Amino acid sequence: MADLVLSETLKRVKPSPTLAVTQKARDLKAKGVNVISLGAGEPDFDTPEHVKQAAIEAIERGETKYTAVDGIPELKKAVAEKFRRDNDLSYTTDQIIVTPGGKFMIFAAMMATLNPGDEVIIPAPYWVSYPDMVLLAGGKPVIIETKAEDGFRLRPEALKKAITKKTRWFIFNSPSNPTGCAYSAGELQGITDVLKGAEKVWVLSDDMYEHIIYDGFEFVTPAQVEPALFDRTLTMNGASKAYAMTGWRIGYAGGPTQLIAAMRKVMSQSTSNPCSISQWAAVAALNGDHGFLKERNAAFRERRDLVVSMLNDAKGIECMSPEGAFYVYPSCAGCIGKTSSTGIKIEDDESFAAALLEEEAVAVVPGVAFGLSPFFRISYATDKSSLEDACFRIQKFCDALE
Repeated sequence: MADLVLSETLKRVKPSPTLAVTQKARDLKAKGVNVISLGAGEPDFDTPEHVKQAAIEAIERGETKYTAVDGIPELKKAVAEKFRRDNDLSYTTDQIIVTPGGKFMIFAAMMATLNPGDEVIIPAPYWVSYPDMVLLAGGKPVIIETKAEDGFRLRPEALKKAITKKTRWFIFNSPSNPTGCAYSAGELQGITDVLKGAEKVWVLSDDMYEHIIYDGFEFVTPAQVEPALFDRTLTMNGASKAYAMTGWRIGYAGGPTQLIAAMRKVMSQSTSNPCSISQWAAVAALNGDHGFLKERNAAFRERRDLVVSMLNDAKGIECMSPEGAFYVYPSCAGCIGKTSSTGIKIEDDESFAAALLEEEAVAVVPGVAFGLSPFFRISYATDKSSLEDACFRIQKFCDALE
């Protein structure tokens, strides 16, 4: 059998660390280990009943054929109405695109626009896939580290300093994965003021966690705060998080017609259309009752408060309380340099996470995966009992460090 020669493009990227942690937890569970996995960014709630029913009805109507590459008209209309209703953004249907999940939305945008040497500014900590998708498209990720004392928010002066003649995109995510931090209108205005002056820089706003916010926080998106950016902003979102539809794989975005057409071309020669059944389910999700969000956000907020409180009681751990999403991003700096009860030296957040999984069977994602150490990410999108047990185990692990 001939040796498989991998492409130079593939050699530039690494597998998703979050998926790797989740799979390792699954493997340990299969061996009978009582693992609590806090790695996956997936709501534990079920897809709303009216959304599932819409999918069943679509199947019974025979909506099982190919659709337009960039989405059925009914869904594009629902997306346009969502942007108008929730974000005060006005798009025509030829400015809307629907993709197989939000991840492919970003990939298609990068593939459609990047040339070798083009730079993409990404604040850290970042969602693990941003830099690798830029690399796959031939671009260069430019990482700006944020600070915990700033709430992991990017300072406008740091953004301005990072912009060069080669900067093509700025990727923005609020509420953030992995920190849960979110930008108020005033905080975001400082960022958009810089971008307004950088006329050749495009903005990709990842709003996936828009509806998962707490304590009266009011969500805003860049093109809403600064209308001057509208013609060079791709505002993206999806059904995965708010509607608990991760497996349905529906992402959507609004943007300039020329960009949307270019992304449609990428899709036409890669994925073709998103799943037809999922599209009809997404129509029901966007157009239907959103009352369930209040109840689910209350549950997420209760879990957040539990996890933040218990982590701050663990020796060597400091954890901020986020404004949105369902993650916390605690520091384990106080544990670095110590040794675990089985003799494992904690040299960084990666060895911290590995030892925690080995000794207490709690799976978390180390901060190195998100571009900022020494931290780790916990997803609290799981039941309260499991979270409490996991935090007790983390406290026990930290107490035993010497």
